[in-house]
Amino acid sequence: MSTLPKTPVTPAEYLEFERKAEYKNEYYNGEIFAMSGVSRRHDYIDMQLMVLVGAHLRGKKCRAFSSNMRVLVEADGLYTYPDLSVACEEPKFADEHVDTLINPTLIVEILSPSTEQYDRGQKAKLYRALPSLKELLLIEQDSYELELYRRQPDGSWLILEARGLDASIQLASIDYTLRLGELYETVATPPTPAAAP
Repeated sequence: MSTLPKTPVTPAEYLEFERKAEYKNEYYNGEIFAMSGVSRRHDYIDMQLMVLVGAHLRGKKCRAFSSNMRVLVEADGLYTYPDLSVACEEPKFADEHVDTLINPTLIVEILSPSTEQYDRGQKAKLYRALPSLKELLLIEQDSYELELYRRQPDGSWLILEARGLDASIQLASIDYTLRLGELYETVATPPTPAAAP
């Protein structure tokens, strides 16, 4: 993620800019940050996650949103694009444009080498401040590992980990067992080289 010129902008100015932009940008504390592109591996995992979660949620009250749905962390003024967000109450949006979710129940981030420190640190802390959030899932793209933050009744956060293609993790917020073998299915084995002509 790189920063654009550091002229402070308001959230309203950011949204006006963002809704016309050809690429996605995050906003935090008066600054706009251009989002970096994703690797093919990241994209494969993201697509597989959408397929698995989407199939599980079909016919249920929870609704999944792709990385095209912006999320607002109101308390801190962070506008960002998680890889997946799920709302299990009626989805609420920041304004009439219906493009900025404010009440996610589950947020998923696929970690990239260039943003992992931020995603695990400041961004995860801001996400956990969302009153509606029950779980935050961090997915490694270069190894078969998941880290799940689950809000406890007293407001504290329990951290659960899963490693290896035979492992699984329970996403209690959407009543779904995510199996790593299924999640990483498209990246678990190297592609077969094309036969020479």
